[in-house]
Amino acid sequence: MKLIRAVLPLLVLFLLCPTLASAQPQGRVDAYFGMGSAHDGSSNQFVDLLGTGTFSLTNSMGGVFGTVGGGFMFKSNLGVGAEMSLRFVQGDYAGLGYRPIFYDFNGIWTPSFGTKRVMPEIQVGFGGLSLRFYGGAQNYNPYTGSSSNFVGSYSHFQLHTAFGLRVYVKEHVFVRPQFDYRWVHGLSDQFKSDSVTAYTLAVGYSF
Repeated sequence: MKLIRAVLPLLVLFLLCPTLASAQPQGRVDAYFGMGSAHDGSSNQFVDLLGTGTFSLTNSMGGVFGTVGGGFMFKSNLGVGAEMSLRFVQGDYAGLGYRPIFYDFNGIWTPSFGTKRVMPEIQVGFGGLSLRFYGGAQNYNPYTGSSSNFVGSYSHFQLHTAFGLRVYVKEHVFVRPQFDYRWVHGLSDQFKSDSVTAYTLAVGYSF
């Protein structure tokens, strides 16, 4: 439920994109999807998460992540936005499967670069991380008719900043390579540090 409440504003933003664009002719609404990776090292601890008496080394964070986001530019170079980034498939973490889900809300600044086709993009904001773990036998839920091997999660507060370069390949279509840095409070309990770096290549559309 905490994750749903956090991501709900992002979903509402996407649903309102066409309405906002038509209602604010001087503004701009952007939506984008990207792929990349996020990285943090191993805590180098041996743990027995399954309670079997066998200890396994904790893994580092990596793998392929997908990112979806959007923003509203209420001035030519200032706006606000939100995004969510998650690992596509479960990774291995000391015998369990894990999936990190980052979500954040940002202020956006696109300083002038002398051309409308190429512009830097800087994001600064805050959000959270839902670090979800899976393993063992699947549990059947009679109310939903589904089964899951979800065993628990950790929730962390995060600060987020990103530096990207937006390149318009057509009037409304852009590509954006981006570097993200996240400071995630308490993540060093599961990984090497509270710092997570990410690299993403996104494709987007400006309304």
